Order: sequence, then structure tokens, then C-alpha cells
Amino acid sequence: MISSYLMLAGYFIFPILIILIFNRYKWSQKVGTVILAYAVGIIIALLNTALGFLPAEGTEAYSALDSIQRNLMSVCVPIAIPLMLFNSDFKLWTKSLPKTLAVLLGGILSVCVALVAGYFIFRNHDFGSPDEFKNVAVMMTGIYTGGTLNFAALGEMIHADPNTISITLAFEEIVTLPFIVFILAGGYKLFRKWLPFKDETSVEEDASHEVLKESTFENYHGMLQPKTFGKMMLGLLLSILMLGIGVGLSLLILGKINELIVILTITTLAIIASFSKKIRELPKTFELGMFFILVFSVVVASKFDVTKIDSSSLTIMWYILFVMVTSIVLHLLFCRASKVSADLFTVGHISLLCSPPFVPPVVEAIGNRKVLISGIAIGLVGYAIGTYLGTIFATILGLPLF
Repeated sequence: MISSYLMLAGYFIFPILIILIFNRYKWSQKVGTVILAYAVGIIIALLNTALGFLPAEGTEAYSALDSIQRNLMSVCVPIAIPLMLFNSDFKLWTKSLPKTLAVLLGGILSVCVALVAGYFIFRNHDFGSPDEFKNVAVMMTGIYTGGTLNFAALGEMIHADPNTISITLAFEEIVTLPFIVFILAGGYKLFRKWLPFKDETSVEEDASHEVLKESTFENYHGMLQPKTFGKMMLGLLLSILMLGIGVGLSLLILGKINELIVILTITTLAIIASFSKKIRELPKTFELGMFFILVFSVVVASKFDVTKIDSSSLTIMWYILFVMVTSIVLHLLFCRASKVSADLFTVGHISLLCSPPFVPPVVEAIGNRKVLISGIAIGLVGYAIGTYLGTIFATILGLPLF
């Protein structure tokens, strides 16, 4: 039987191996590190179900492992949020035209309408606790406007059951991955027929080429170089300081640690900090933040219990499928009315649904670098507002946040 401490080491070793694979093999760059991390966690969970190499539930060893897992889940996300936002250049909006803003607003509106409509359609289906389905709806608000980062933050904030988090992420990837493959395989050509409008961008192609060439997101090369590592650690210390401020503010207001106050505090502070050129230029903070997200992903997925998937759990998959398809259709209609080009729509929707790291591979596939910066800018704003939107949705649904 594997000890809790050996498993703890594995939670950090597996993300490192994933990063090494990501750096070496092109196929992994199309799949994405988060999906790879979640796949590793699922494999661990399935092997444990079959072989029982982890401590059995109810034992002292299981309690120790569960405590380690919960602590990692609680710490990794708050540390990752500032790190991933520090490098975000929200001034990219000054290089974009109103069409980019139209794609952003249309995408967010489409996702929100689909989420709300889907919630009322599926909420009465058999799913155990009604609040758990509310949790799913809130977490999906985060992942479809800001990616795994906001999904994880909202899951912690609303105290969602770890197995619900695992099942939701698993079904989200099952539903979303085919859409990404469809786009990369040439599906964007269908959008060009529906949106036959020309690109309007103030960003020159050569400038976009430089951004693409620099691999703005998830370029893990050189992280351990002394000069880079030292500045990266400065970013980590700043992130920990913001976490401390969030915890202190929570204790001051409520007399206890509240995830809502902590997450919103560090998100706001990180966005403000990103306008400082010195902080924004700290090297590899995004990649370091992604490392913590990968740790979180492996931990969450390793808690996946396949025996708990039943007809009620499948409701989540149908809900996610409904949200994705409906949001795409609504966004297409909105972009057609706004005369937005197909390529800008494609990168914008991918950036919201999957986060900015997925934009460069899509840009390469469609062969139009002019929409790169706009696509990244849309995703950055999604990073910034996803947690706030999820908080608003949770409040509307009546979930306890304090």
C-alpha cells in the first residue's frame, strides 16, 4: 500500500513529468497540460479502484491522505491565481478594435444565458442534493468564462464536494475536447461560411507573429535558470503575500477564514498589480501558477470515484453539453449580427471555453495570426471576471458564501 507521504510526493512529481512531456512532444501541446494532469489523476483513481493500493476509507492512513489532499486543494488555487494574472497585459485592449469587445460581450452573454437556461431545464432531474447541482452550475460559470483557474477557485469558494468537482471536470473534458479537435481539424471553415466577414484589427501581422513566436503562455523552458528562477520566486512571494492579505481581511471582517473573501481579494489585488510593468515582466509567473493548477488537477482527479457515477451523475454531462452547444449557437448569432469575422469568433469562443493557452494552437490551425492578440485579450478578461460572475450566480441561486 502506498503511503500518504509517497502519494504527496507524486502529486508534485507528476506535474513535473507532464511539463517535461509538454516541452518535448507537439501532440501534448494540442491536448494541453490540464487535460494531461486530469488524465493522470483519473488513471490513479481507476487503478486504485481496481487494485486498492491507496489507504482504505475509514482507516487512519486514509484520514492522513485525505487531509493532505484537502490542504493541497485549498492552497494551490489561491497561490496560482495571482501568479497567472501577473503577466496579463490588460492594456492589450488598446490594440484591439470594438469587434473584439463585441466577441467578448457576446461570448459571456451567450455562456450565461446557456448556463441559466440549462440550470432550469436540468435542475429537477435526479441528482441527490439540489445544492450540488447549483454548485455544478456555478463552477461551470467559472470554467466557461475563465478556464480551470476560475473553476477551481469557485469550487473551493462554495465548498463543492470533491467527487462532484471530479465528475464535472471529467464530463467537461469529454464534451469540450471533441470541439477543440473539430476546430483544429478544419471545423473553423464552417464558421467562415456563416460569418463571411473580413477581419478588422489594428494589430499588424508581424506584431502578432512576434507574440506567437514568444509562446506567451505555457513556455516552461528556462524556468530553472538562476536569473529567471530568482525573479519567479519573487512573484511567488508576492502571491503568498496577497494570500496573507486575503486571509487577514477575512479574519478582520468575519473572524474566520472565508474562501469568498480570500479569492476575491487576491484576484482584485493581482489584477491591480498586473498594471505595474515591473510585476508584469516578472518571468515565468504564469507557468509557475500553471504548475500549482496541475498539482490541483492531479489531486482532484485522483479523488474521482467511478463507482459513484450513475444516472444522476450523467445529468451533469447533458447539462454541460447543452451549455456548450447553446452558447456556441447564441454566440454565432450574436457575431453574425455584429458582423464579426469567423476567425475572431473562433479564437474568442475557444479562449473563453478553454482559456488563453489554447489560442496559439488554434491560431496556427486557422492560419490567421491577426486574431491572436484579440483572442488572448478575450481570455485574459475571462480570467479576471470569471470568479466574479460565478460569485454573482452563486448569490442568485442562494448558495451560502459566508
